[in-house]
Amino acid sequence: MRILLAEDDPMLGDGLRAGLRQLGFQVDWVRDGVAAERELATGDYTAAVLDLGLPLKDGLEVLQGVRGRRIATPVLILTARDGVPDRIRGLDLGADDYVVKPVDLHELGARLRSLVRRAHGQTQDVLRSGALLLNPAARSITLNGEVVALSTREFDLLHALMLNAGRVMSREQLEQQLYSWGYEIDSNAIEVHIHHLRRKLFPEVVQTVRGIGYTVPRLKDST
Repeated sequence: MRILLAEDDPMLGDGLRAGLRQLGFQVDWVRDGVAAERELATGDYTAAVLDLGLPLKDGLEVLQGVRGRRIATPVLILTARDGVPDRIRGLDLGADDYVVKPVDLHELGARLRSLVRRAHGQTQDVLRSGALLLNPAARSITLNGEVVALSTREFDLLHALMLNAGRVMSREQLEQQLYSWGYEIDSNAIEVHIHHLRRKLFPEVVQTVRGIGYTVPRLKDST
């Protein structure tokens, strides 16, 4: 999952980015409100972590502007402002969660997974497609009860497709989900990962829609 982190404190921002990456998130980090609003308007992010005390543009202004443009990216406010009026205003302006610093990194990861799950209409913490189960928290895959070892990119690709089961995703959309800033992407990287998924799982796990992209079918027993 690709996350936008908007935090102006260099030490905290660096720590959050490193920690979230260790939990399996792809993280783009910006340090002011103008950059945060621009990236949310133009980037394809699964969720955002937004500080309120940002330079150039306050986090609440960023949130108001983003929601005013009908950008539905889930937003978790992470701030030192712990007053009840601040919480109420943040939630009323469209934040999906409000967390006061400091926060345990694993709790932050769990809250982000919960936001993403709700945003995609998922009620369970494990994604299912027939006999295939994907656990985002444990970053594990089982097929017919057997654990299947996937690379980080293979897991992230399958996760993105299963979150969007029934929706066709283009190669560009999948690249946006798999890679944060600074990574060089081979032109056939997505195709290679899909080939490996089909080989390790089963050929129909990812279906190709010619000229459009790829999809995991929404099955009757999917959650």
